Amino acid sequence: MRIKDQWNEQRIYSSRTFAAMLIIGLLSLALLSKLAYLQIIRHDYYLELSQGNRVRQDPIPASRGLILDRRGRVLVDNEPAFQLELIQEQTPDLPGTLQRLAKLGLINPEDIDPLKRIIHSRRSFDSVPIRLRLSDEEIGRFAVHRYEFEGVELRARQTRHYPYGELGVHALGYVAAVSEDDLDRIDKPGYAGTTLIGKLGVESAYETQLHGLNGYQQILVNAQGRSVKFQGAYQPDLRAEAPVPGRDLMLALDLPTQQAAEAALGEHRGAIVALDPTNGDVLALVSHPGFDPSLFSRGLTRSEYSLLTNNENKPLLNRALRGAYPSGSTIKPMMALAGLTYKIVDPERREFCNGAFHLPGSSHLYREGKGGKHGAVDLVDAVARSCDVYFYNLAAQLGVDRIAAFASQFGIGSLTGIDISGEKPGLLPTPEWKKQAFKRPQDQVWFPGETVNFGVGQGYLLVTPLQLAHMTAQLAERGESFRPRLVMGVRDTNGAIVRNAAVAAHGATGISDTDWALVLRGMVGATTYGTAAAIGKGARYSIAGKTGTAQVFTVAQNARYNEKTVAERLRDHAWFIAFAPADAPRIAICVLVENGGFGASAAAPIARRVMDAYLLEGPVAANTATSTSPAGSTASTGDHTP
Repeated sequence: MRIKDQWNEQRIYSSRTFAAMLIIGLLSLALLSKLAYLQIIRHDYYLELSQGNRVRQDPIPASRGLILDRRGRVLVDNEPAFQLELIQEQTPDLPGTLQRLAKLGLINPEDIDPLKRIIHSRRSFDSVPIRLRLSDEEIGRFAVHRYEFEGVELRARQTRHYPYGELGVHALGYVAAVSEDDLDRIDKPGYAGTTLIGKLGVESAYETQLHGLNGYQQILVNAQGRSVKFQGAYQPDLRAEAPVPGRDLMLALDLPTQQAAEAALGEHRGAIVALDPTNGDVLALVSHPGFDPSLFSRGLTRSEYSLLTNNENKPLLNRALRGAYPSGSTIKPMMALAGLTYKIVDPERREFCNGAFHLPGSSHLYREGKGGKHGAVDLVDAVARSCDVYFYNLAAQLGVDRIAAFASQFGIGSLTGIDISGEKPGLLPTPEWKKQAFKRPQDQVWFPGETVNFGVGQGYLLVTPLQLAHMTAQLAERGESFRPRLVMGVRDTNGAIVRNAAVAAHGATGISDTDWALVLRGMVGATTYGTAAAIGKGARYSIAGKTGTAQVFTVAQNARYNEKTVAERLRDHAWFIAFAPADAPRIAICVLVENGGFGASAAAPIARRVMDAYLLEGPVAANTATSTSPAGSTASTGDHTP
């Protein structure tokens, strides 16, 4: 039998105990070394971190910059507004609270579910806005029932104020709540605490300048992140930094001119663009109908937004930049310049207008507007009296390639480069474009008749009111071109205006002074004895203009257009372009009246009122053409004078 070896067991136990004690000692030494490193060597570093856990940095939103007109008058500013905010942990019955607020009309019932999701996505002690910009009546209504809503408070915040309502809304734009899409493209820390962001027009294009730099203030908090007055014996040095307000923008818009343009257009659907031809300043930009921008800053309900988007008059559409229409006869001055430049026409040769034109070998008739017959006309008369037959023949001789190449010099078919987003280029048709636009081979062929229509601004050609205003400015400056701009300067922190330099654009070249003089003489003739003679009467300055009437639908060969029997939205669009004074232009304007009929009677009187507002210092006499409304004007019976 084997006898138990106690001495050997004791030796093994002692060695194991020693090894364990050695390991414990080494680990203790390592722990003490780490503690010494953290508490002695890195004491200052970790003290700063620990205090950072006790201090929360809350943002202080910067005041948004003002928007002024060219003479410093305020178009957009800020004002205090009250909004409802809710703290979830202080609201024992969240669903019931929201339902009662809806019954009082303080929130929309259809917004209850989205509000619940927003509130639950935030920390329970955060104050969450549930209704922006309450009216005085709503504030009073809530104050009466305040005791019923535990956890709901009224808070004063800053919001955007548009003192002139809808005036210039498509130029100025609007602000709305910061969305998820906005967060993907902006500097999130820079927008901490910011509720609103520019969404359209100048408000969006110049968001960086208008927003400013947010400040901050440090607040002592407990372990749960809630604000406290003190915490322990140590009182941290709480810092604060004031926000830097956004920079004020000085626009090129002239407030009285903008007001006159909006009033002159009245309830008509359409657009007006007025430019300073010497530098590209946008003096007025109107698109009607418009909308109230303050609706977006206070928050639209789904039903309110649906009313805007489903409105058949499309109030959200910026017709000045995005509306694409046939140009009608407004393109004729450019066509006349093309004929002279390419030596196609003799300006002194008189051609006979019998009211119709047809291509050789074709029986299809291209009629004169309103069935008129101008008789013998030369180039100047053809521009002044808007003779279609003359320009049908000119277009056929020029050919589509030369017309398109010449029109491109005047910006037709391309963006003007205005300093707000949303502009459309229109359409400058060419045979190459048609091959790409149509799939069937038989539809890809460019026919001579399409060139004829091109010559009077019909067919596939599409322009925007801004493009035609830009073209008119080039005519006024004899080919020199400037990029249109709404913002002409920024006011710095010292109150001084830093003006932007005008940006020259590619203009029309290769046109002789003699040719310019001939065509501009025809445009002056349009307002003295031609199609727009009525608006030139009594004017205290000379006007160079051109009327235009663009067909909305094609009239059959054996049919006649009768405005009285045609549905309102199928009637012709009315155009008028002009610049004044003709000898030293200070304003170039384009007026579009959708389905307004003839340019001379619907659009030209509007342009006269706008030019009067900008050019004349004193009131205009009541017996001049400016007192005649578009609907009741007796200026002319149409675009074409028989």
